[in-house]
Amino acid sequence: MKNTYIRLFSLLLMISLLSGCLYPDSERSENQEPNEHQVEEVQTAVDQYQKQTNGLLPIRTKSSDTPIFQKYLVDFQLLKEQNIMTEIPGTAYQNGGIYQYTIINPEDDPSVKVIDLRISDAIREVAVKLNIYRNENLYPPFGEEIADGVFLVDHEELGLESRPYVVSPYSQENLPIVMDTEGNLYVDYRIDLTRALEEYEHDLEEGQDIRYLLAENTPFAPAYSLPYTIQDGEPVFSSMEN
Repeated sequence: MKNTYIRLFSLLLMISLLSGCLYPDSERSENQEPNEHQVEEVQTAVDQYQKQTNGLLPIRTKSSDTPIFQKYLVDFQLLKEQNIMTEIPGTAYQNGGIYQYTIINPEDDPSVKVIDLRISDAIREVAVKLNIYRNENLYPPFGEEIADGVFLVDHEELGLESRPYVVSPYSQENLPIVMDTEGNLYVDYRIDLTRALEEYEHDLEEGQDIRYLLAENTPFAPAYSLPYTIQDGEPVFSSMEN
């Protein structure tokens, strides 16, 4: 009987250890969802940093052509150096989480948001196959043109079983990955933008960038997106800079 208990205990211990291996820090539930308290905590830290540094933001320097929602990433090391934060949020990439903390409206109203890095991973997986394809072909694998200069990806040319997509952080819908004339990959947020135009109060007009409707009303920044505006009440791709 004693040996039976020992074997049972050993089995349970092994299962426990395996569970720890199967679910690393980046997969644990506390690192999966953007904790509103943590976003607010980082916002408070950013505000305090600005006060202590005469208006500077704790951000990493990025090139001028970096897309706007990925351009002003929070530099937690700067917040630590100012003794404003002692710990990095558990949801942050730097601490095993799946989010990058970024700042929108840096000049007028710096607001902390998060970028879902599972989107980055999905884009990267397609980009790897696309680069292999481009090494052997002159033109990108253009699929259907869904707007002027915006195309679906011909997934069959890339050897994919279905059209590539990402899971929306806003609606959990599958959002198509699209391509511009240069073969750059983006997420098509029109499904989410349509809902946002209906759900949130706004006075947006044609020519304005309506992506901020998503960014300002949720914890998420619409990363890897082309600019959109509004036309006849519907979201359409715009020719503005990313």
